[in-house]
Order: sequence, then C-alpha cells, then structure tokens
Amino acid sequence: MNNIKTTIGFTPAYGLKNRHLQTVYSSFFRKDMNLDYEIEEFTLKDKDFVECYWLNKNKANKNIFVIFHGLEGSFLSPYIQGIMKALKDKNQAVVLMHFRSCGPKVNRKAKTYHSGDTSDAIEYLKYLNKKYENAKFFTIGYSIGANMLLKLLGKDFIDNFIEKSVCVSAPLDLSICAKVLNSGFAKLYEKHLLQLLKKTLIKKYERHDYKKLLNLTKKRVEKISTIKEFDDLYTSKINDFESAENYYKLNSSKQFLKNIRINTLLIYALDDPFMNKDILPLKEELSNNCTFELYENGGHLGFIEGSIFNPKYMLERRIIEYFKEYY
Repeated sequence: MNNIKTTIGFTPAYGLKNRHLQTVYSSFFRKDMNLDYEIEEFTLKDKDFVECYWLNKNKANKNIFVIFHGLEGSFLSPYIQGIMKALKDKNQAVVLMHFRSCGPKVNRKAKTYHSGDTSDAIEYLKYLNKKYENAKFFTIGYSIGANMLLKLLGKDFIDNFIEKSVCVSAPLDLSICAKVLNSGFAKLYEKHLLQLLKKTLIKKYERHDYKKLLNLTKKRVEKISTIKEFDDLYTSKINDFESAENYYKLNSSKQFLKNIRINTLLIYALDDPFMNKDILPLKEELSNNCTFELYENGGHLGFIEGSIFNPKYMLERRIIEYFKEYY
C-alpha cells in the first residue's frame, strides 16, 4: 500500500469538484491570453528543429524557466499560457520548448517525440546554459512533459545545472495509464487524444513515406482505435523500440525518481482520470530531493479553485510560490 499522504491546500471551485469538470473546464472556458511571444527556432544536431516560444527573453541573463507541455500540447494550451503569464508577471524569462510535431511548423524528420525522449530537451538546455552562462535554470513539466522531465532529472541529464523543478500529473507508469485511458469514461479522453495524434501523423505523410519506413499506410492509421495501438504501430517503431510495452517499460519515470538530485516538486490529484493509485510511488521510491504533493481533487492538470464564474488556478499559485526565493 502506498504510504504517501494526501495534501491539504486546495479546495475545488464550487460546482467543479468532479474530476472531469476539473480536467476539461479550462479547455472550454479559459480565454486565450494573446501573449506576445518571441519565437526561436532551435536547430537540433540531426538538422530537425524545435520551436521555442519566449516571454521576457530580454531578462534571460538572470533566471530562465523552461516549460515542457503535455501530449499534443502547445503554446495554445490553457495550462501553458497560464504558467507563462504568471511567470512573466513576476518579471521572469520563460520559454516553452515544443516537442517535435507540436509547434505550428511541420518538422523535417520522420522521427516524433515520445513520453521519455529527453534528447531534444537536453540539447536545448545545454544550448541555453552556454548562451546564458550567468542565468539560473528552472524546469516545469506537465503530463508526458513531466514524465520526460523526471526521466531527464533521474537518469539522462548527467551534467545537471537545473536549480529546481516542478512536475505536474506525470504518468509515472505509462503502461498503467494506457490501460486506464482505454477503460470507462476515460475512453472519451483517449478518443480525443488519438484524433490529435492521428491528425499530426497523417500530416507528416506529406513529407515522409511511412509505408516504406514502417509498413504503415494512411488507411491503417485511420483504423487505429487505442493509444496503445498507436504506440505499437508508430511511436515505438519510429523511435526504435520493440513494441508499446517495451517503450512504456523503458520510459516510465517512476523507476528514476530515487535518483533525482535536485529539489523537485511533484503534484498529483487522486481523482486524475488519466491514471489510478497504482502509479503512485512508495516513499522509498522517491529521492529525498522530491516533494510529493497528492491532493484529493484536481483532475488532470486542473486544480481549479474559486468559483465557476471566477475561477482561480491553483497550479499557477503553487508553482509561483515554490520558486519565490529566486524572484
């Protein structure tokens, strides 16, 4: 039985206690913030690129907050806009690194991102550290971006110069989360995410012959009905894994938590519809540098307090508070 206790400090908005309302409310009702981004196209070693969206780039010599979004997320995602604006309002430099295929431009390579692909993030972080040698660096990850970040912190980033980090709603066990998404009401989320993934992949067919590369036709893609099937046929194969389960096993971040050497805050809700209690780590599976905050409510990337008509977003408040010593 897991021995991590739930945390007090969040009361869901009246009328929004339900896990699904917490999860979807901001996608439907939070207004676009029309942030004035400065866009940087960073060229990777393999000649592909990632699109990086900055706010307050002129302040980058002091602190830089690097953000990683969730599955098929982007600068348009409400949770991304919310934290970027909150940090901008604190006069901090903040940059969102889009994963490959998630920015507005179509990437050059057939390769795509995945839940544990740390290589692009490490390359970009090293570039930033070299360019802004006097800056302090902080990282924030959401959902699969959080899973990737935890793997980066606990396994892949040997010359780690990050000061502190926050990870929200990370799918610590990818296999369990794939099963949860394919059950009950969560199938609606799976259907939505799958539509986005398939749309992105079909667009990539304009540049890449996946029939030749993976023996995968557009017609077969259109028939894919689960996230795991998508990962079996495409994500795992294009990234040189044997299967979806092999990909999940090697990239689930739970196994790397005990190795994290910097102060890292993990935020979860017990009612997250994308996962269940089986993903939660035992106390002995966590590094002493990890603070694990588990809330009764909050859904997936929700944590909306206040009221339906005057919502407040606890994640932004908590994250801003966590880094307060550096402002």
